[in-house]
Amino acid sequence: MKAYVGVTDKAWADFLSERPQLNEINFWRPSSASVFKRIELGDLFLFKTHFPQNQIVGGAVFSGFARVPLSEAWATFGQGNGRDSVVEVRAAINSYRAKNKMAAIQPGEDPLIGCIMLRDPVFFSANTTFDPPPDFAKSLVQGKGYDDIESAAHAHYFAPIAARVLRRPPEKALEEDRSEETDTWRRSGPIFGEARPTRRRLGQGAFQLALLEAYQNSCAITGQRVRPVLEAAHIHPVTKGGLHRLDNGLLLRSDVHRLFDLGYLTVSPDLTVRISPRLHRDFPDAQEYAALGGVRIQLPEKKADHPSHEALAWHQSEVFQAV
Repeated sequence: MKAYVGVTDKAWADFLSERPQLNEINFWRPSSASVFKRIELGDLFLFKTHFPQNQIVGGAVFSGFARVPLSEAWATFGQGNGRDSVVEVRAAINSYRAKNKMAAIQPGEDPLIGCIMLRDPVFFSANTTFDPPPDFAKSLVQGKGYDDIESAAHAHYFAPIAARVLRRPPEKALEEDRSEETDTWRRSGPIFGEARPTRRRLGQGAFQLALLEAYQNSCAITGQRVRPVLEAAHIHPVTKGGLHRLDNGLLLRSDVHRLFDLGYLTVSPDLTVRISPRLHRDFPDAQEYAALGGVRIQLPEKKADHPSHEALAWHQSEVFQAV
């Protein structure tokens, strides 16, 4: 397991610590110039405040990174952005931009920002915070990543913090994570490997934004790139035991998403579109959709984000109207 210690302002941390009902938050970056790849889904993200406080004040589970318009970040996370309104978020971003000699957001502008999306945040009380890692340089302004925090080199520092953020000992959390598996993802593998289902679980809001990022704002079936009509589709619905995971999702145009949910079309495990014979019987003028049969879907760049064959097989078996 990896960890990242991110540097933040005390106002952001204080605001969120007073709102324990928020289970998804956004550790935003003032621009979209760089992609955050230092840790993997399910790893720890810790919050270190600036000097003079200079303390680890909490942490959360990393749920993905996306570059989205400021308005969309607010619509997705609201107060989880660490401010009370989008106007206040805009002012905070402009403050950071000014310090880094970047252009300010102009009136009417809706810039792309970087969103480090986090779930299940925990904030520590004032007398139970932690000093930064011993090798964390004062000159670092964004943060620092750590590999294999269970190793002898790091465990003595990270173990008690990880236990606090996970709200239980790490080994207990892993046992409970395994109990959350559904049949779709029941498989064996290394305890921290890609096969672990809940390490790759996202927050609900992050699910939409992460799919947009993974599919590069393009419908997996039609290639449509008009962002307002693109929706995050669960292959195996959460209400039926699925999870908020990228490999349980497809980015689809809204009308195609509706047909997918109703079983008029599916994506087979070989990643091609199948059209139900009922589509033409129920809607004789549906030639536009019938023409999608046999189309091979577009896939995310990362293999780990590709739709799960097991989830696709479930949809084909349980939802698709085959006759």
